[in-house]
Order: sequence, then structure tokens, then C-alpha cells
Amino acid sequence: MSSSGGPSTGTVQAGHLFDLARQGETEVLAAYVDAGVPVDLTNSAGDTLLVLAAYYGHGDTVAALLARGADHARINDKGQTALAAAVFKQATDAVRHLLAAGADPDLGEMTARMTADFFGLTAMTELLDAPR
Repeated sequence: MSSSGGPSTGTVQAGHLFDLARQGETEVLAAYVDAGVPVDLTNSAGDTLLVLAAYYGHGDTVAALLARGADHARINDKGQTALAAAVFKQATDAVRHLLAAGADPDLGEMTARMTADFFGLTAMTELLDAPR
């Protein structure tokens, strides 16, 4: 913790931040971002905090990162966006937050729409096709 009571960004390991995104530790992760951690911090696979939160189905974490300016259009090293990750995991809340923020279902090499079609995720296809 810093002298102001918030998290210190000087000693935190990046791996810990990615774990927070995977675990849906929204408040702690948001506090680190608010303290200066880049909201689009990226790991060695090209995954951002947003992609990981979306993949692990943490809608609240996705919403918090988007509210702090996370780029929903970032594409990881596999050609996937956070929206494609959320669709793959059928994370409805995360998908809704990403779509509301303007995420494009047709962006990336393996798009969210392609993912839904390939795996026969009818509910996800309907969500992607719903008027916004």
C-alpha cells in the first residue's frame, strides 16, 4: 500500500495484475489502474487485462476496466478480441458490457461472430445480432 492508503504501483508484479483480472478481483484491480497501472497492460500472449477478465467471465471487472478506458478493440496474438473471448466462454454479462461499449463483433482474425458460429453458440449469436 502507498502512504495514501491505495495500492503502490512501484512494487506490484505484472503477473499479479493479470491474476486479479482472471480472478475477477474488480475492486483491487480497479484501484491499481486508478493508481497508475496502464489499463491496457498486456502480457506475453498479447492479452490485456480486459481480454482476461472477459475470458474468465467477470462482467463487473470488464465494466470497471471499460469505464477506465480499456481498449475493447485490442487484438491479442491469437487474433482475438475481448468480445471473442467472452463469447467463447458464453460470458453473457461481459458480452453485454463490451457490446454496450461499442465492441465490434466482426473485429479480429477469429471474430466474436465466427466464434459463436463455429461453436454453435446460438444464444451468443442472438446477443451479437440484437439491436444496440
